[in-house]
Amino acid sequence: MPDFDAKRILDSLPMKPGVYRMLDDQGEVLYVGKAKKLKHRVSSYFRASGLNTKTMALVSHIQDIQVTVTANETEALVLEHNLIKQHRPPYNIMLRDDKSYPYIWIDTRQPYPAVRFRRGKVKGKGQWFGPFPSSGGVRQTIELIQKSFQLRTCEDSVFANRSRPCLQYQIKRCSGPCVDIISKQAYAEDLENAALYLGGRSQVLIETLTQKMDRAAAQLDFEGAARYRDQMGRLRRMQARQNVDTDYGDVDVVAVAQRPGVVCVSLLVVRDGRLLGHREFWPNGGLDEDPSQLVEAFLAQYYLGEGTHSAPAEILVSEPIDDEAGLSAVLSQALGAKVRVSHRLRTTRAHWLAMARNNAEQALAGHVGNRLNMDKRLTSLTELLQLEAPPGRMECFDISHTQGEATVASCVVFDSDGPLKSDYRMFNIKTAAAGDDYAAMHEALERRYNRVKSGEIPIPDVLVIDGGPGQVTQAREVLAELGLHQVKLLGIAKGPTRKAGMEWLHIEGLEHPIRPPKDAPGLHLLQHIRDEAHRFAITKHRQARGKARVASPLEGIEGIGPKRRQQLLRHFGGLRAIQGAGVAELATAPGMSQKLAAAVYAALHGES
Repeated sequence: MPDFDAKRILDSLPMKPGVYRMLDDQGEVLYVGKAKKLKHRVSSYFRASGLNTKTMALVSHIQDIQVTVTANETEALVLEHNLIKQHRPPYNIMLRDDKSYPYIWIDTRQPYPAVRFRRGKVKGKGQWFGPFPSSGGVRQTIELIQKSFQLRTCEDSVFANRSRPCLQYQIKRCSGPCVDIISKQAYAEDLENAALYLGGRSQVLIETLTQKMDRAAAQLDFEGAARYRDQMGRLRRMQARQNVDTDYGDVDVVAVAQRPGVVCVSLLVVRDGRLLGHREFWPNGGLDEDPSQLVEAFLAQYYLGEGTHSAPAEILVSEPIDDEAGLSAVLSQALGAKVRVSHRLRTTRAHWLAMARNNAEQALAGHVGNRLNMDKRLTSLTELLQLEAPPGRMECFDISHTQGEATVASCVVFDSDGPLKSDYRMFNIKTAAAGDDYAAMHEALERRYNRVKSGEIPIPDVLVIDGGPGQVTQAREVLAELGLHQVKLLGIAKGPTRKAGMEWLHIEGLEHPIRPPKDAPGLHLLQHIRDEAHRFAITKHRQARGKARVASPLEGIEGIGPKRRQQLLRHFGGLRAIQGAGVAELATAPGMSQKLAAAVYAALHGES
């Protein structure tokens, strides 16, 4: 192949803003960048000296450069982001965000909506508030809503079948809508007030409550006035306890910390002057850009990406950005609200930014230490398994159930940085008999590796099975059927004492199992992977089992809705009495007919 003629392309580039794409010999995009002046920016990659190692590696693979001229830098930023999202170039910084965000959801279609914790994509009608940076912030906020507005948080199946108020009503954290203690109108008013609070309009809410209190007192409704007074008191106490300062506002604070080969971006989320929490991001790849470019790349991917993020009034950044006004305009248009990107700060905002910087530095120091430890573990595991190179991707499976109930299989994934939680998967076992762990393992592996075979999922270098020879045999059969012989297979089984460090490794290709030294870093990595698979399986199994147990056996019976379920429970005094009743007895309950009674009896006794 002829050498790349950079001069020919550089001579044709304009001195205008736009986006450039660098391609390899296969036409694949290596890197996407934007520029105020395309000619100057692209020419900088081909200067005689001053390039870092990563940039020189990029230039050595370039076989073509394509450019798109835009009207201004703002258009270039949007186009650059879209192209990075489309092509995922190997030399661009990619935001690795493997965590779904928690929200507060209120299903306003119900007569008495509940306040819910939800994680993942925003779907379903109603009001959504968030995302929050952590689940702790959501749970704390829901608790404050319970105390202040007494909205229900119970599941619909529990709400539909209550005959008397629960403990939450007794401790004044719920107004008892399940038994009609509060009217729909009064509950809707509390819901509206909670929405004002969640929307960051606490001061407006306090003024509204003040007016309602005065109006209730003028009408001699002293009980209602006292209720509004108590709500205002709780809100003011929350403000006094949670406000960072008297400076109110909706702000996201972004700070970056950088060391050779690793970048940490710290994000603080402040709403209505309250610090809701923080989290760190670890972008992958990149050309060792300067901190300003890192911040700009993060803002574009975080706010213009697929996830839905609430629009703050301000985004405070730790590094100066060349065109803060242009970036502010792009984000304002994308988020549907006016957003200002700021760098020069004073007082409270300077304090928030210092906090974000400190978090980024602390997290980076810990991450570098962990990375060095991870490198040692991978090197040790490579020797332990007699691999030619350190594994880049490892998967581990575990089975969990309670006496055969709600059997699930977990699949966790590790790469060179540790757990890759975005690739974790859970399998609800469908065909295996209850308690048959071997069949459950076979089913889960077959479902997973059929997708690997089709190219939907990357092929792992190492497959770890939590178990001994029996489980490993199931894995070997699945891999052999699919022709995935390149996967290194092993099982990790606890010894008779079941103590950590006494595990036996059943490695494919070795006639006998081995027991590595207790202090072997490679063994520690396998233990970590095994324990993570076990934790994930247990968590999902408990969720599945709890969901099955919470659901009433009366649900799903045709003709038996929430009202009839409640009438049945009230008439018989509980589910056990209903299960012990005959068709004739069931037919005597309010709202029941002979046909419905027969349907209920058949459903509760497994008859068709």
